[in-house]
Amino acid sequence: MNQQTITIKEYLTRKGIKFYESGKELVTQCLFNDCDNDSSNTESHLYFDTETGQYDCKKCGEKGNIITLAKHLGDSINDIVLNLQKSTKFDAGLVETCHLALPANIRQYLNDRGIIDTIIDAHKLGWGKFYGKQWITIPIKDIYGVFQFFKLRQDPNVGNEKITYPKGVEAQIYDWEILPNITEKIIICEGELDRLALLSRNISAITSTHGAMTFKNEWVEKIGKNKKIYICFDNDEAGKKGAERVAKLLENTENEIYIITLPQEVGESGDITDYLIKLNGNTDDLFGKYAKEYPEKIDTSQFKPISSQELIEILGLTIKKDEENKIVTFLCELSAFTENSQFNISYNAPSSTGKSYIPTEIARLFPEEDVVEIGYCSPTAFFHDVGEQDEKRKGCIIVDLSRKILIFLDQPHTQLLERLRPLLSHDKKEISIKITDKNQKQGLRTKNVILRGYPSVIFCTAGLRIDEQEATRFLLLSPEINREKIRQGILESIKKEADAESYKKWLDENPERKLLKERIRAIKLEGIKEIKIASYQTIIDRFLSENKVLIPRNQRDIKRLVSIIKSFALINLWWREKNGTTITANEDDIEQAFKIWEVISVSQDINLPPYIYNLYQEVILKMWNDKNGNRNDDFIETKLLGLSRQELLQKHFEVYGRMLDTNQLRQQILPMLETAGLIIQEADPNDKRKILIYPTVLSARAPKLNNSETRSGVNTNEENNSELRGGVNSDLEIL
Repeated sequence: MNQQTITIKEYLTRKGIKFYESGKELVTQCLFNDCDNDSSNTESHLYFDTETGQYDCKKCGEKGNIITLAKHLGDSINDIVLNLQKSTKFDAGLVETCHLALPANIRQYLNDRGIIDTIIDAHKLGWGKFYGKQWITIPIKDIYGVFQFFKLRQDPNVGNEKITYPKGVEAQIYDWEILPNITEKIIICEGELDRLALLSRNISAITSTHGAMTFKNEWVEKIGKNKKIYICFDNDEAGKKGAERVAKLLENTENEIYIITLPQEVGESGDITDYLIKLNGNTDDLFGKYAKEYPEKIDTSQFKPISSQELIEILGLTIKKDEENKIVTFLCELSAFTENSQFNISYNAPSSTGKSYIPTEIARLFPEEDVVEIGYCSPTAFFHDVGEQDEKRKGCIIVDLSRKILIFLDQPHTQLLERLRPLLSHDKKEISIKITDKNQKQGLRTKNVILRGYPSVIFCTAGLRIDEQEATRFLLLSPEINREKIRQGILESIKKEADAESYKKWLDENPERKLLKERIRAIKLEGIKEIKIASYQTIIDRFLSENKVLIPRNQRDIKRLVSIIKSFALINLWWREKNGTTITANEDDIEQAFKIWEVISVSQDINLPPYIYNLYQEVILKMWNDKNGNRNDDFIETKLLGLSRQELLQKHFEVYGRMLDTNQLRQQILPMLETAGLIIQEADPNDKRKILIYPTVLSARAPKLNNSETRSGVNTNEENNSELRGGVNSDLEIL
């Protein structure tokens, strides 16, 4: 085995000898004689060749190399020689060699990370060159106490890369030997140096050698029973998911499980070392202040039944107006905490109307780990980002969306929804789909994706048109855009932006909001799987009475209504009949759900976002009335006056105070209204180049019809239609 010395630069650094670089030479004051006793700080005479390690004092003539220098300074050859060629076999001898080569500056680095010398020496931390780079070496043993591999950490002055030597080794617990000696409590942390920092404070700890998500199920029984196990991973997303995963693995053991959440001051990706060193954190707080038992236990006696109006007031702290939208969105997100009662929402509205603000603002009330907010995302990217590789099935991605809230922000198209149709319809709890990946070497490759569980999905888009297949799977909502709401929103924004810190403090300390967040966590922890409805005959009678003529879309509407009923029961579950993980909705839940449904059902019936339906009522019908409402019966046989697109644009600005995009009107809004049967478009008899719009549902002189009477999309009163026929050549009757 060839021997190789460390570089002269590394050796001088390790010994703490000051030098400066001059081209390919290192220059320092003479280490052999008194040559530089009378020299200034900037004057030096001992020169080292950076490549060969040879030296030459220009004043006293002392010459030699790194080996003679080491002997002069009292070091043995083992202190400067590394047996680290690529052919080096990993064994206990290599561990010892690297440990002896640990430089003083790297030892100091470890000390600065809170790892004391006795721990460094006991665990044989070392220094070596692998894969063409210098690394801190952390030797790892298997369950039998035999050294298996190095966990390498890059020279901290160069980078923060981590790898193993040899490559491709299986993850181990670091350190198995500590487990039999644990009698009371132990921390499972994320990272070898974090573990050693804890050991330096006499805190027993272990870690997986391969990252946050690699703790193995078969390790659980090795930890033993009747212990207090604290899980403290990094503050980043991977750390939070990893801690939750390990807690679930340990949940059914005879141990007390706690998850330690480090304070925000350690940073978004901060770790236990940051807490101990940067914050000088109290170790007792790790087991008290920052630790929560898993599964978390919440005192439910602090809650009382909550009504829709009370919920509206709490949500109204940050969301002005939009009362029905707030309630329905909250219930949608809450429905995620059921087994199969989730429902989905699609917010369709023009840009800057707040369509994504409502769901994201409400999502702040929910546990952060349960909310997935996605900006633009292609279908393939979604599965890779949200999913995880299946360890058992190569090339298979598991996407577990059980009890998750998915919010798609400003999606430009519905292609991803097309891939998720079976999931949104609750067809099966586990669905297999195939996607293709581009690979530079092998071209297109097919991957299998397993979609598991049912999430609550909220889709926000400025595109107003939505495919009928998606429309049947969503409740269609649009934010209010009236001027009073805008005024209140402006006032709230000023208050928030003027003093963001005070505003956040006011919001976080609001007792009703804090209690609602606590209530949501408590609902999640109840693990409700099934929600029954005892008085289902009430639903049948009421729904049929409000839908005199049944049509196919009523079959999907009733499912949404039932989901809303169940969500109302869920928020007050402690006052509902409960049997294990099953609760039963009561008459009050049914009544509240029907009140909401009466408001939102009109646009659902004709597959239109409320924004489009309101535009039809507030702009088209009002303008129609203004234009034709004063015509008496003497003129009934004359042609009724249609509306031009330009007139609609002007009226829209008058009503909403904002311009409407001409292309959006022509390509999206008018075709949707026409498909819903609310308007027809005909060429102007006087100018065939112009298109005129005619409403088909409400007469300017007719009383406003209730929801059930507008469900067909056209007025079926033959007497009124024949009386009001105009001169438009169409089989569809106009007013």
